[in-house]
Amino acid sequence: MLYQDLADRLQGLIKEQVYPIGSALPGVRRLSEQHGVSVSTAVNACQELERRGMLEAKPRSGFFVLQPPVLRETPRLSLVSRTPRPVTGQERMLRLAQAANNPNIVNLGAAVPNPDLMPVAGIERAYRTVLREQRRRCVGYEFPPGAPELRNQIAQRLAACQCNITADQILITNSCHESLSIALKLITKPGDTVALESPTYYGLLQVVESLGLKALEIPTDPVQGVSIEALTQALERWTISACVLIPNFSNPLGVCLSDERKQQLLALLHKHNVPLVEDDIYGDLPFSGKRPRPIKSWDKDGLVYYCSSSSKTLSAGMRVGWLVPGKHNARAEALQYMNTVAVGTPSQLAMAHYLQHGRYERFLKQVRGEHARAVARMTDRVTQLFPAQTRVSRPEGGFVLWVELPEDIDTTALMERALEVGVSFAPGSLFSASGKYGNCLRLNCAVHWDARVERALIALAKLL
Repeated sequence: MLYQDLADRLQGLIKEQVYPIGSALPGVRRLSEQHGVSVSTAVNACQELERRGMLEAKPRSGFFVLQPPVLRETPRLSLVSRTPRPVTGQERMLRLAQAANNPNIVNLGAAVPNPDLMPVAGIERAYRTVLREQRRRCVGYEFPPGAPELRNQIAQRLAACQCNITADQILITNSCHESLSIALKLITKPGDTVALESPTYYGLLQVVESLGLKALEIPTDPVQGVSIEALTQALERWTISACVLIPNFSNPLGVCLSDERKQQLLALLHKHNVPLVEDDIYGDLPFSGKRPRPIKSWDKDGLVYYCSSSSKTLSAGMRVGWLVPGKHNARAEALQYMNTVAVGTPSQLAMAHYLQHGRYERFLKQVRGEHARAVARMTDRVTQLFPAQTRVSRPEGGFVLWVELPEDIDTTALMERALEVGVSFAPGSLFSASGKYGNCLRLNCAVHWDARVERALIALAKLL
């Protein structure tokens, strides 16, 4: 996009010290004249550099060049187990989730955005509207596949991502978690092996454990993403029933697969006739540029089971997710009905109303910048406070940070001491079926940054 090109040019000028650290950039009108762009493009370019941590906006004074942040090395690529194994011990994540609701604990553990980073007022208006205008419908069931208004809105958003999906192909669920569970029930049976990124989202490991499946961990590079070479070897050696990935801003590494690697991955799975369960819950949250395409957008043969939800953008409490189950539509609807009968009617209708009338794209533009600044701020504080050997991920979207500490630190034991001083984090062993990453942790950056957060990070650093 034009503003990104200008941002890249200005970033180059900053690195060449044409604009020294601490100096002010020319005003946006002057920049627009110098570079032959509109004023709005100049403003967007400066805001993009602010998200990158290059500029600071000062009210009524303009944009000023910041000291470039010190970058730590990225976490190392782990030599994970190449043998499928059962998943156990995921009940520990419940304590992590419970800590998020404790007002005496600073939540850096559960990946739940602070309400300040969600459109609370817009969601409230949507609920008021549907409860007033459709109150009789709101007290009844909205049986699977779910409210047609919501499925239409989701289909429109998927069409904007180049996914050829109709409303009739979408099943509304109670969460992305439930979508993943239903998708795996459709294509696996207890004892089967599924291939996963490593590290991967612990909630996915919980689903795998609950279904009696075995996990095969595939090494995942913190910059390039899941190793296609390692996945190729695994597919040639083992009988794999499904592959489950988070291609857009994976949790916990925050890496986004390039379009080229996404297509290579899909071609590889197609060659071996292995279905892909795609978790795209963070896809709407890039730090810059346009929204990345889901792998589903290249799927011509129904090999990709697409899962997502509103919990990271609109409201975690709405409990609304969705699944594109392909040719298994009827079976997926039956499974959803057997799981929970239906998804809450008011939540479905309120979300549909918000997507249609709530200026969702305008909200996303704002919150993406907030998340980018939050991750940059957390990275800066970790770099300053944590041990010198610490390695830190460089996420391209979402709002979590993966931290690799010196090898002699056990973050599982550390979590107990951290909770005692009022701070939570997610220990690294939760993100592996084989209990790896014992010296790693994940931090939730989507917090209301205040003195409590500063004190919590200082307390955590002292424990290290």
